[in-house]
Amino acid sequence: MSKTFFETIGISPRLASMVFALIVIWGGLQVITGGIFLTSRNLYNLAVQSSVVGIMSTGMVLIIVARHIDLSVGSLLGFTGMGIAFMQHDLFTLEYGWSWPLSIAAGLAFGALVGAWQGYWVAYRGVPAFIVTLGGFLMFRGGAFLITDGRTVAPLDPTYSLLGGGVDGAIGATWSWILGILAVIAVVTLSWRSRSRQKAYGFPLKPLWAELGMMVFWSALILVFVSVMNSYYKPRSEIPRGIPIPVLILIGVVIAMTLLARVTRFGRHVFAMGSNQEAAELAGVNIKRVTTLIFMIMGLLSAIAAVITTARLNAGTNSMGTWAELNVIGAAVIGGTSLAGGIGTIPGAILGAVIMQSLDNGMVLLGVSSAMRQVIIGFVLILAVWFDVVYNKNRK
Repeated sequence: MSKTFFETIGISPRLASMVFALIVIWGGLQVITGGIFLTSRNLYNLAVQSSVVGIMSTGMVLIIVARHIDLSVGSLLGFTGMGIAFMQHDLFTLEYGWSWPLSIAAGLAFGALVGAWQGYWVAYRGVPAFIVTLGGFLMFRGGAFLITDGRTVAPLDPTYSLLGGGVDGAIGATWSWILGILAVIAVVTLSWRSRSRQKAYGFPLKPLWAELGMMVFWSALILVFVSVMNSYYKPRSEIPRGIPIPVLILIGVVIAMTLLARVTRFGRHVFAMGSNQEAAELAGVNIKRVTTLIFMIMGLLSAIAAVITTARLNAGTNSMGTWAELNVIGAAVIGGTSLAGGIGTIPGAILGAVIMQSLDNGMVLLGVSSAMRQVIIGFVLILAVWFDVVYNKNRK
């Protein structure tokens, strides 16, 4: 009965179960933290923390959907971030070097090239992705240390630091409401246009009540999010911070990756590869090129995450991104990406990232040690994979 209801309103039962799990987790953490978890301050920090994992998890969806894995994303984040910080620090302290926009461009290009290099070994040399990216995991972590012999590089350009969502790293109340209202208009317009297009082509339509209900739900969710971000003030003032810049970057990445996965021929080829690689190749899909490109995209997204991380820390440290690959893979799997390949969604991965970061954030508030947090997150990952196995069996 519940499955029929969710299918009627256009939401997969698995995604609905993840939303329910998030609500339960948030409710539980709110109680055991004494009401601290759902404060505007903590939710602001949670949104910023989820941005880095969320950005990388969108690329991990394509990797796993195509039946590969990337263990190097955390190390690549650290390596790229150290490179960006090193270039900027020279300019900031010694008045020579690269400006922050140029250092970002160089970092993004480097991340994409490294991703393409790993994809080349997988696609054209037949080395399993697990081995290639495990090698990358070791090489890039060592490279992050070698750039400055383990020294922390700080401070960074003040303008660049805004990208990390710090004290001034948000767009304020006015622009937040403007973007929120525009987002609501976009949701209503796109939903109605999609319904009109389906009707014109004779496709089955959701009931009108379901369509309107989803419009109201998403619109309310957007406005509540903006309200929460605006209710967190700058220190010793009553000036609302608004939506943090890292969240805006995440939203841009999610939109771009969703369109890439669902609208473009490339996205269809990735899912075809994951469902049946032999059939996809017989159908004319260039398996080697697509494989190289998905690793290239993953490298680019790791570099974007490196920009946010270094900007937030206002420094480059060789430990950045340590074990981030586990959170990224966990977010994708928890969000519904099947390790068997062929199944996965970008919104689901973002939901998985929020769940992962909510657990970690809540345990920090409770004073749980780093070691115990790793134990719990690892167990949650095992449960997520077990749920994936059970869910896929029941679908057959």
